[in-house]
Amino acid sequence: MRSRQEPLEEQSVQYVKGVGPARAAQLARLGIRSLDDLLWTVPRRYEDRSHVLTVNRLIPGQDATVQVRVLEVSLRRLHGGRILVESLMGDETGALTAVWFNQPYRAQQLRVGDEVILYGHLEPGRRAQLIHPELERLDSESGEPALHTGRIVPIYPLTEGLNQRWFRGVVQTVLQRELAHVIEVLPSELRLRQELLPVSEALRQAHFPDSWQQLAQAQRRLAFEELFVLQVRLALRRAKLALRRKPQRYRLQGPLMDAFLRRLPFSLTASQRHALEEMVTDVQEPAPMLRLLQGDVGSGKTVVAAALMAVAVQSGHQAVLMAPTELLADQHARVLQGYFEPLGVQVALLSQGTSAADRARLRQQITAGRIGIAVGTHALLERAVTFKHLALVVIDEQHKFGVVQRRTLAMKSPATDILVMTATPIPRTLALSVYGDLTCSTLAELPPGRLPVRTTLYTEHDRDGVYRLIRNELRRGRQGYVVYPLVEESDRRELRAATQMAATLRQQVFPDFRVEVLHGQMRPKQKETIMRGFAAGQIQLLVSTVIVEVGLDVPNATVMLIEHPERFGLAQLHQLRGRIGRGPQPGLCLVIRAAADELANQRLSAFASTTDGFRLAEYDLELRGPGELLGRQQHGWLRFRVASLIRDRELLEAARQEAITLVEHDPTLSDPQAAALRHRLGLARLTPA
Repeated sequence: MRSRQEPLEEQSVQYVKGVGPARAAQLARLGIRSLDDLLWTVPRRYEDRSHVLTVNRLIPGQDATVQVRVLEVSLRRLHGGRILVESLMGDETGALTAVWFNQPYRAQQLRVGDEVILYGHLEPGRRAQLIHPELERLDSESGEPALHTGRIVPIYPLTEGLNQRWFRGVVQTVLQRELAHVIEVLPSELRLRQELLPVSEALRQAHFPDSWQQLAQAQRRLAFEELFVLQVRLALRRAKLALRRKPQRYRLQGPLMDAFLRRLPFSLTASQRHALEEMVTDVQEPAPMLRLLQGDVGSGKTVVAAALMAVAVQSGHQAVLMAPTELLADQHARVLQGYFEPLGVQVALLSQGTSAADRARLRQQITAGRIGIAVGTHALLERAVTFKHLALVVIDEQHKFGVVQRRTLAMKSPATDILVMTATPIPRTLALSVYGDLTCSTLAELPPGRLPVRTTLYTEHDRDGVYRLIRNELRRGRQGYVVYPLVEESDRRELRAATQMAATLRQQVFPDFRVEVLHGQMRPKQKETIMRGFAAGQIQLLVSTVIVEVGLDVPNATVMLIEHPERFGLAQLHQLRGRIGRGPQPGLCLVIRAAADELANQRLSAFASTTDGFRLAEYDLELRGPGELLGRQQHGWLRFRVASLIRDRELLEAARQEAITLVEHDPTLSDPQAAALRHRLGLARLTPA
């Protein structure tokens, strides 16, 4: 191994005895490059091989651990070239046979008279026989406990080319030589308060536990550290933000805000009013606002954001709203234009679909301050887009953007107030982990008059009946969607399936109605024509890919058919369902499921049983983990080695409170006891003693 003067995360695993370059490359596929990585790669499960039986207590058909003495060993070549090693073993209660095929080294490994521990499956039959059992010789002189049998044995998440026995040996080698050099990140007072093991003992017990109780304590200790480090990072971010001072000031009461509220055809719900009050309070603070607005589909997040934009614009500032898709950006632009342009506020749409000439013209007007509200997609991130008085940044469906993209937009003006919105309800544990540096507002109620959407599951045999239900809605003058899964817009095969289905529905199933198709490969003007035609009621049935997941708001659409629902996530299904029933008529969501696996059927049953997005989000978190809710961009940095957002909910709350307390008392982590924590957070290089 390399010098212990280097921290363990800087020592390559390649130099551990028995590893080398080839094995190191295999370990790298598991994310194991350093000794620190190796020690924090905890087992994915454990096998209890601690109950050592005598031969006469072995039960055919069951796994068992037995301690025996080698009585005979033989090696012979079978017909077909296979090699058989067979050993007769026994204790004072009886004898058994252990058999290995094509493992000739076993004959040299076993010597008559050796004491060994075997673990394996006892084959049913007249003779007690173990085929390919785990074997470990007992060396009475070494005093070392067994690694592979006779104990609670770790089972690791490995890759092709690596085996459990070899990996356990490598872990044991590193534990023996380096455990004393593992740096303790948690302050001693905190460990006492939370009754946590020292990190060195926790790592030892996590890999080779002496008991199930000690394993539970080790897992709790390591999980707490992961959650605590994350929460300290978020608390530091909050503290840093609180020290910043923004130049903009807001005029809370004014003619634009009053006129905006008067022109609304409805009254704000209690949730909307409360969320708006929280944001107005935030923007009055000298530090920039950083707030998350979450609410179920149809809960009215956009109107709350628009009201806050009115406050910004009447104060002489500009606001910007960024959306992840052109469809959603176009929808937001049309809604905001309807709100504000009659009041004399110019709203501009800047997206990839905007022509070069229009883009140049709009950029000039934004820079000059003549446009009060800019709406767009990633096009807003271009360097050429500059603002005169940008004060408020609103990011919709923010989990679809990367952190760098959000920061790029926010940095177009010093210390902007930031509001991020999501229609994907987020369980509290996930919110504390992902958005722990944001204050959170939740819209917990739907606007009055909104009726819940009824969801019904069908099979392929019910297709004709499903079409009749759709036809009945269309005959009543209503509109509907047929949604196809399209994981990637470049998936031509799936795109062809959607367009072919549109042709079939148009020509054979619904010839009396206008049926059109909408997908991401279409030119912007084509999409705009289709969307406007559907919004105007000229198109009765829209066959679409998931680009309608967010963005289309057509109150007359009351029915939706979802094809291949097992290929959607629960959050996505819920978003899709939110496109219907947005008017005074109830919505009908029809789901044709294939003969999917049990897990998919559980998810679809949950989807059909509730329209509560927060309940579905909790269910999705328990069933599939955070990736489903966060998407790939967000989920990558939230992968814990030990902690679980499902299992460790109480631990997360405790870690958060400890982190808040620590940062409040030591906002720069300057206390010498925090040196290891600073190093873990990448704030300073730790010099070993």
